[in-house]
Order: sequence, then structure tokens, then C-alpha cells
Amino acid sequence: MKLSSLGDVLHNLPIVWDLRARLPDAQIDWVVEEGYVHLLEPLLTKDGFKGIDHIIPFGLRRWKKHLFKLETWRQFFAFKKQLQATQYDYVIETQGLLKSALVCALTNKSSNTVVAGLANATEYSGYEPIARTFYNQCVQVPIHCHAVDRSRWVMCSAFDWPLLGREDTPSFYADLFAQSLAEQTVEGIKKPYVLCFHSTAREAKRWSNENWIELGKALSSRGYQIVLPWGSPIEKEISTHIAKHIPGALVPPAFSIEEAFSVIAGAVLTVGVDTGLTHLAAVLGKPTVEIYCDSPRWKTEGYWAKNICNVGDINNPPSATEVVNASLSLLP
Repeated sequence: MKLSSLGDVLHNLPIVWDLRARLPDAQIDWVVEEGYVHLLEPLLTKDGFKGIDHIIPFGLRRWKKHLFKLETWRQFFAFKKQLQATQYDYVIETQGLLKSALVCALTNKSSNTVVAGLANATEYSGYEPIARTFYNQCVQVPIHCHAVDRSRWVMCSAFDWPLLGREDTPSFYADLFAQSLAEQTVEGIKKPYVLCFHSTAREAKRWSNENWIELGKALSSRGYQIVLPWGSPIEKEISTHIAKHIPGALVPPAFSIEEAFSVIAGAVLTVGVDTGLTHLAAVLGKPTVEIYCDSPRWKTEGYWAKNICNVGDINNPPSATEVVNASLSLLP
């Protein structure tokens, strides 16, 4: 169980590989909010590849908008039927929220089923203590615990395995998948290009427009096109404002999470704040600069590859010079 959001789902991926390495013949199913299904599809078991056996989409966000419609309840009971089609021996809940714990309660379990979840919050993470009442194994984790490590702690506790440390480098997507991504053709993009993810759900996590402009000018002067994606009308306005000050910069058409894989694959570098699409570049093994302004670096920093630079920290945003230097260190 890791229902959302984009970055959280990505940082939960390693436990699929950890489980497969130790239980190669297990059936592994994942319940996820339907908007993030595309993140898991590359791990579906097929053609001799063993990953996730079934993805079970959860439509809570959509259902809440149409709570009194008959079709909503039909869809919910179809979800429940799919969830209960298998009797599970282990249920691993790594989110620690009431909604994910309630999904645990709906699963088909025996009297011996282990339901493992978080016993406590990690600092700066969402957590609802009532969720503990739905587990029969509550896992205490350090208050400062990286999102990847936290999921691994819960998994290892569920199976009574030795804890996995950072020396056991986490895997996210198969190398062959990342290498075979077809580069997405986006109108106006010219190679070589650098993706700049300036937007995030929380305003305080943003890096200033002035810094983005300074970074963009520095990279543009070296022959790189700056591409400024967006996901809402307000974000598009910000992209447009930044692009006006950077020679040759592009504000592309909106693209989906599914299309983002290929757009990121074609970039020579991704630079972004602490947000899901920046983390997608990092887990795909692409050169990435992660900028931290109002969130702790220890919580989500990319520590698994040398081509990831993490700059800044909570209440200590990096200067434009720091990010320019980090970017240049990763560029060809």
C-alpha cells in the first residue's frame, strides 16, 4: 500500500525489487491511486520479467467528487472485489494515513496475515496515528529517515529480515527500461536541452524566479535550450515569465506523467525543486540537480547515483551560483 503521491510512489519502488530478490515466486500486488498507475506499469510482470503481478487502482480522489452517484459506488465495490480476489499473507502499508490503513482493512486476510505499518511519524512527513489501529505489526522508524529507507524498514520488519542499509543500493526501474525509453518529440524542443522543474505543490519549496533566470542564462550561453514545463495555468504563467528572460527558452505544451518519462529521457540534464518529476529523473538514473529550499534534504535526496547533485536544505535555499556549478559538473 502506497497510494500517493508521485514522489512517494517512486521512493517506494525499491521494495518491489527487494521482495523479488528474496521471494522470487511471490505474488506482489500494489494498490495505488489511479493517477499514478503509469509509474508502476513498467514494473508489471510480463515476458519473463518478474515485477508487480497486479496493479489495483484506487479512485478515491475522483469518487469523493461524486460521492452520491450510483456509478461511484459501483466502481468502489468493483475495487473492493479486485482487492479481495487474493488472500494475502502480508500487507505492507508504508504511507501511515487513515485512507491507506482503511484499504488495509478491506484486504482479504487470514488470521495469520501480517499487516505491517508505521508506528510513528518521520519529521516533516504526513502521518495519522489512528492508522496504527489497523496494523498488527507497528514498525518504529527513526525520526529522520529517508523515504526509501522508511519503506524498506517496514518491509524488513514484516518479514523479520535484517534491515537493508544504503550499502544495498536501491533499484527503481530496470536498467533496460530506462535505456530503451523512446525520446518524446515535443514541439519546439531542440537538442541538447535542460529540463527545469520550477513548480511544486507548496509555494515555500519554490526557488526564486530570479535564480531560475540566472541559471537559464548561464546554461543557454553554453548552447543548451532551457525547457520549462508546467502543470497548471499559474505555473504556465511563471514558465512564460522565466522564459522571456532566457534566450531560446521554451514553454512546452502540457504533458502527462506517462509522457514525462520520455521527455526526461531526452534531456541532457534535469534541474528541479523537491517535487515528483524531479525525483522521476533521479530514479531513472538521469543526470539530476535536486534543489531544496523549504524541505529537509535528508528526507528525499537522491543518494543512489553519482550523477545526482543535491543542493540547499530546509530554510537554506542554494544560490544560483551553487546550482549553476552543480549543473555544469553533470553536463557533457
